[in-house]
Amino acid sequence: MSETNILLLGAGGQVGVELTKRLREIYGNDHVIASDIKQETETDLDGRYLMLNVLDGKLLSDIIQEYKITQVYHLAALLSATAEKNPMFGWELNMQSLLNVLNIAKDQKLERVYWPSSIAAFGVNTPRHNTPQNCIMDPNTVYGISKLAGERWCEYYFQKYGVDTRSIRYPGLISWAAEPGGGATDYAIHIFHQAILHGKYECFLSADTELPMLYMPDAINATVNIMTTEAVNIKQRGSYNLAGFSVTPAQLAVEIKKHIPEFEITYKPDFRQGIADSWPASIDDSDARKDWNWNHEYDLTKMVTDMLHHLKIKLNSNH
Repeated sequence: MSETNILLLGAGGQVGVELTKRLREIYGNDHVIASDIKQETETDLDGRYLMLNVLDGKLLSDIIQEYKITQVYHLAALLSATAEKNPMFGWELNMQSLLNVLNIAKDQKLERVYWPSSIAAFGVNTPRHNTPQNCIMDPNTVYGISKLAGERWCEYYFQKYGVDTRSIRYPGLISWAAEPGGGATDYAIHIFHQAILHGKYECFLSADTELPMLYMPDAINATVNIMTTEAVNIKQRGSYNLAGFSVTPAQLAVEIKKHIPEFEITYKPDFRQGIADSWPASIDDSDARKDWNWNHEYDLTKMVTDMLHHLKIKLNSNH
C-alpha cells in the first residue's frame, strides 16, 4: 500500500479549515496539502499550502503528480446564495472543477476522491419530511443543479472507470471556527455572532423555516469516516443523506436565550427564503448509519452550548 498523500481543494472554506486540521492529526503535516484560490495569508490555514485555481486542470494534474497525491478532497464550490448572483460562473466552477478532478483520478489512478453534495440537490417535489435517500430531485438553484449533476458524474466515473468516489449530502453546517460561505443556512451561524456581540439578530429566513443541520465536529467525523471505511461498505456512489437535527430560527433563538436571556430575534426574509423553502425540513440518513456506521454526537442543546462556549472565546480574543 502506497503512502497516503492528500490534497484538499477549497481548503480555506468553512469545512476545509477544520478538515485540514483533522487530516493532519491523522496523517501528519507532511502528507496533507491544503490549497485554495486565496493567498495563504487570507486563510486560517498553516502548514503546507498551495495557491491553486481548481479550473486550471493542467496545473492541478501537475501538482497531483509532483506531490504523489493519492487522495483528493474537493471542497471548492460557489454556494447557493452566492451562485444565484452569478449563475454561469457558479455552474462552471462547481462542474468543471469536479470533472477536472474525476478525469485526473481516472488517468492517475488515485486511491479515492471525496466530493460533498448538499441538501440543495433536492427540490420542490422532494418529500420535505424525513427525505429518503432515493426520491424525486428537482433542484431550482444553480448550486443545487450542479450538486445533482455532480452526484451523477461521481457515480458514472465509479461505474465506468472504477474511480473510488465518495460523497455526503451536507445539510446546513454550523461552526464557530470559520466564516460561513454564502449559503441559505448561514443564519444559523450569524445568529450566534450577533447574539454574543449585540444581543439581537435580524434573520433572513422566517421564524418557522425548518431545515436539517449538522454541527461541524459531526460533519468532519462523517467526512473522515466515509473516506476511511472499506470500499465494499460504500453502497451509494452518488451521495449519502446525512443529518444531525432539524431546527427553525425560532427554536434556535429559544435555545440561545437559555444562555443569553436578553437575546431578541426579528425576521426579514429575503431571496434566500425561496431557496430554503425548496429544501428538506428533515432527512432520513439511515443508509449512512447502516453502511458505514454514521452516528452524530451533537443534538441542538449540546451544539448551542458548545458553539457559544467556543465562539465567545474566539470573539474575545479578536477584540
